[in-house]
Amino acid sequence: MYKIGEFSKITSLTVKALRYYEEQGILCPSERDKNGYRLYNDSDYERARLIVLLRELDFSIMEIRDVVANYGGEEDLAYFLKEKQAQILQRISGEKALLKKLEEALPGRLAGGYVKQEYAVRVQEEEEVTVVSIRFRGAYSDVGKYIGRLYKAAGNKASGCPFSLYYDEEYREDADVELCLPVKGMVQVPGISCRKLPGCRTIRTIHQGSYEELGYAYKALLDAAFERKLRPEAPSREIYTKGPGLIFRGNPSHYLTELAIPVRDGGVLPQGEEDADLDKRMQEREEIAGKDDYGRIEI
Repeated sequence: MYKIGEFSKITSLTVKALRYYEEQGILCPSERDKNGYRLYNDSDYERARLIVLLRELDFSIMEIRDVVANYGGEEDLAYFLKEKQAQILQRISGEKALLKKLEEALPGRLAGGYVKQEYAVRVQEEEEVTVVSIRFRGAYSDVGKYIGRLYKAAGNKASGCPFSLYYDEEYREDADVELCLPVKGMVQVPGISCRKLPGCRTIRTIHQGSYEELGYAYKALLDAAFERKLRPEAPSREIYTKGPGLIFRGNPSHYLTELAIPVRDGGVLPQGEEDADLDKRMQEREEIAGKDDYGRIEI
């Protein structure tokens, strides 16, 4: 048996640390002598070695407690370490994405080579089209989860680029989205809708580049609609002409996405209603232009 000072020396854990781990229920002495002094045995030593290892690997106290409570040998430890490794890789990926956004946000970026697109906006009648579709509520990034199911359902009847319909007029974390794939003729597959989308008048443009910059294209469309006294309506449509592959994402600067927003003539509203409508549309323009992730699909 080892007294706390001796145990501290052989484990390289300070007495203060040993007392703290005892308070946390992570490393408690196996016995106490008649005077109440802590006594540690070889089993405690093995647990202390595990704690030292986990601490060196940047495990938090909560994580160490979880590992210690469920540790049954090296095989278990291997699983814990792999999980920690996956968490770190995910965190690194997130930090890299943040670094990219910081780089893009640096003053002078426009002068450094980035050129904001000039969007050619046109008004066009959208023809009726038959589609297979899946409608869901969720994050914009969830769209890519469903495209494989649509292509499988369509089989050799697929006849165009996939597109998304966004039914909400504002940005939402639980967006109302319908992912569609044009088909030749009706298709009957359980869990997949097949219907005809009616034609409509749209204002549209084409965006070349990453999905993170689609807000510029939406702003151009809403500005053009406002100038032409057209009233935007839902659902807006994103047609994925060229995007990431199923395995490799490719060069985002080469992605092509056509955006189409249904419109109708604005007409003349009573003054109070017109002011409220203008405020709403200006707010929508700001919110849509500020989106940073529309959750595009892999095609």
